[in-house]
Amino acid sequence: MSEMLSYLAVVLPADASAEARFLALQCALRMNASMRVQLPAGLLRSLRLDAAHVSRELEQTGWLSVMDSPRAAGIGAELLDATLLAQAPARPDRRRAADWALRHGCPARTGAADPGLQLLGVYLTAHSDPSSGNGSRECDWIMRACGVPDQALPGALDQLTGSGVLKGWRICPDSGDMHWILASEQG
Repeated sequence: MSEMLSYLAVVLPADASAEARFLALQCALRMNASMRVQLPAGLLRSLRLDAAHVSRELEQTGWLSVMDSPRAAGIGAELLDATLLAQAPARPDRRRAADWALRHGCPARTGAADPGLQLLGVYLTAHSDPSSGNGSRECDWIMRACGVPDQALPGALDQLTGSGVLKGWRICPDSGDMHWILASEQG
């Protein structure tokens, strides 16, 4: 999961929204060997984002091509980044990772329906030590990977702390690194 999040942080434009990054994560993890993905309507509802708008955003970046426009049954798309085939593990592992991301990013867990907070919660969980719940990364990299504006990061982290995703967090002023601890049930 952490590798795919890092990969998407590099290949998607810096100004790609958190919503687009969250949808791109699900597409990359659910694609088949032909680089096509079918996202059912129920999955799109659980992501709580405007699938039509977000898929257009990803289409404009040249990352995917929508084959079946968003409708009641879902959305179908072809991913255009052939490098994904080299990045992705076997399909069953990717599908498990996609389900894991849905569970760890769900509004009930993150305390918000905002896809940006959901993606941030998934990112921090994926980049934490599974035994201790501790994590550390450069703030700039976290903001890029999650599509979080600089001024919004502290508020988003406070929300994740208030909702019980994080036990605590701090940003080291000298290095710009962020350190966090997941709440015990998250680790």
